Amino acid sequence: MSDLQKTLSEIDELQNALSVLRPLPSEVVGKIRQAFDIEYTYESNRIEGNTLTLQETALVINEGMTIAGKSMREHLEAINHAEAVEFIKEMANGDIEISERMIKDIHALVLRGIDRQNAGIYRNVPVMISGSRYIPPQPYLIVPQMEMFIEEYKKLESKGEHAVVIAAFLHDELVKIHPFIDGNGRTSRLLMNLYLLSKGYIIANIKGNYEDRIQYYTALEKSHIENEPIDFYKLMAEVEKEALQKYLNILQ
Repeated sequence: MSDLQKTLSEIDELQNALSVLRPLPSEVVGKIRQAFDIEYTYESNRIEGNTLTLQETALVINEGMTIAGKSMREHLEAINHAEAVEFIKEMANGDIEISERMIKDIHALVLRGIDRQNAGIYRNVPVMISGSRYIPPQPYLIVPQMEMFIEEYKKLESKGEHAVVIAAFLHDELVKIHPFIDGNGRTSRLLMNLYLLSKGYIIANIKGNYEDRIQYYTALEKSHIENEPIDFYKLMAEVEKEALQKYLNILQ
């Protein structure tokens, strides 16, 4: 059994353990998930350079506070991401189908009030990714590549691929296409978690500390430069497993 298959089996066991505990008291679950959501917003923004602490992020989102010494953009990134999390949770409760329209809607929330001109709009200029050797496709290739991306996702679903692998694929490929001027990382992580939530999993929260961030970027780089995504899939599976373990430990 490969490392990835082993981790996926462990995830399935954790999911079964969680299903045994259901239905859970809504007031308990609500408080736990709220804390998880705040932490996810904090970590996802931290990956991109936002300097709000976890406590400051909670104060901005829950209390509407303004943190001295922090930029307006950092405040908006916290507020926008929290609203995007609520959006994907709502979408996950329905019978969703990943589409370009949905991806644009997520991105529009991420950049709302930050870059009105480009929020929810594919880029029309070439871009480079800071610190990466990978060069994203030229603007005229974005639409056909996004169409191929959605078709490949549908093929994986029809084959019965594990939901965690499909979620990782969605994240990996969207970052690779890099269809937006800014906010591609946050949007890709939100898309991944939308899919996970829709399949009964919980949010996979990639940490923004130096070591985890480097591991995350290294796996993405290998996928995009060498066309070998397996390390990224394994990493995302480990992140989801850790999230399930943490969630179960709190409930138990």
